[in-house]
Amino acid sequence: MEKKVVVAVVCVAAVAGAVATAAVVKRKMKMDRRWAKAMEIVKEMQEKCGTPIGKLKQVADAMVVEMHAGLASEGGSKLKMLISYVDNLPTGDEKGLFYALDLGGTNFRVLRVQLGGKDGGLVNQEFTEVSIPPNLMIGTSDALFDYIAAELAKFIAQEGQEFELPPGKQRELGFTFSFPVMQTSIASGTLVRWTKGFSIDDAVGLDVVAELTKAMKRQGLDMRVSALVNDTVGTLAGGKYSYKDVAVAVILGTGSNAAYVESAQAIPKWHGDLPKSGEMVINMEWGNFRSSHLPLTEYDHAMDNESLNRGEQIFEKLISGMYLGEIVRRVLLKMAEEAAFFGDIVPPKLKTPFILRTPDMSAMHHDTSSDLILVEKKMKDILEICNTSLQTRKVVVELCNIVATRGSRLAAAGILGILKKIGRDTVKDGDEQKTVIAMDGGLFEHYGEYSKCLENTLTELLGEEVSKTISIEHASDGSGLGAALLAASHSPYLEAENC
Repeated sequence: MEKKVVVAVVCVAAVAGAVATAAVVKRKMKMDRRWAKAMEIVKEMQEKCGTPIGKLKQVADAMVVEMHAGLASEGGSKLKMLISYVDNLPTGDEKGLFYALDLGGTNFRVLRVQLGGKDGGLVNQEFTEVSIPPNLMIGTSDALFDYIAAELAKFIAQEGQEFELPPGKQRELGFTFSFPVMQTSIASGTLVRWTKGFSIDDAVGLDVVAELTKAMKRQGLDMRVSALVNDTVGTLAGGKYSYKDVAVAVILGTGSNAAYVESAQAIPKWHGDLPKSGEMVINMEWGNFRSSHLPLTEYDHAMDNESLNRGEQIFEKLISGMYLGEIVRRVLLKMAEEAAFFGDIVPPKLKTPFILRTPDMSAMHHDTSSDLILVEKKMKDILEICNTSLQTRKVVVELCNIVATRGSRLAAAGILGILKKIGRDTVKDGDEQKTVIAMDGGLFEHYGEYSKCLENTLTELLGEEVSKTISIEHASDGSGLGAALLAASHSPYLEAENC
């Protein structure tokens, strides 16, 4: 009897052990299937985001075609190719006291710069930053510009005697207005529409320079707006002041845009007298570029469909800081939903659009610790995903790399397109021409892997010989310093002095 009991116990134990082993094997098989599915999603993303050199050259050629079309007629291309009316870029000889007003969001800045002429350079620069009360962002045109003019007057009232101007001479201002404007001269332009949370209906269709000028008069300010510019044109001006060979400016930040120096004769839609310089700065608005050669994925299409500007700014949505982190989030969400990448429950935070910002993506991409501790922290703090394995964290970094690499390589292709359009993509015998590209924006400045990949890709596209004639330089604060410099280079007093 005892033997039977022992045998029974052994049998039960054996069966239990077998069941437990089977459960472990089944769980492992399930985990393996999930991992395989997750890796399949990553592999497909990598393939769809592919940017071989041949494809990048097709993108650059398509950019050139669109540039020609945009220069030929208004509305002729997805690229607006806006005439900036900037035909004199700073030379470094500018001298005197100039101001800038930079209005591009919920804050604005007022700057004062003292220029010392040929050998003096930038003598002094001071600024103040002011928040715009939310009620003024949805109020009236007069209320907004009166507030701005009052702050400008306050800034000038605090100046010392060394900044006093001789009698009869007005203070001059460069006005950076980073909203859609139809420019009609160097110092006039009508507001097309508001963005960035502003909604002041009575200002749409008005000349923003005239509105600011009236507000300054109401404040008793004797000041004239010498130049109305956008931040990309300002970056070109600021770059030109420091590097005489600047021909192109690119902003890679939350958004993206490019401007460059074009021959006035190559602008068929220009109907005025040719400028004395023979040149004109073109504001491309390249964020709106699109082409069948762009490597779009299901995540890009979904993000675009859910955006406020559906079908617009496709290039910007691939390369700029506003969107890179969001694309990574969308891929991670699919992996969580279809491959249980983070366990049986899809992390709720992962479903929140734009919760993963590009600065956080950059921090994860740059994590060099052996156990990717920063990736673990970001996943926990932002997405509330705890206890990620090292293997999982490595996949997250790989996704960051895929998305950043595609963006930076496409940005390089866009730059190649501009260089091709102005004939700077080749080297002629005996030609010692140098070309400097002025770059600005938080994405370029702070996302090292992105900017390094962009520069390496441009070298790859141009070849070693041509690359030696091209350099990329960081030109910071185009929207501030650049605007003041353009006020200087378009000063009527400058013209009088040269007569």
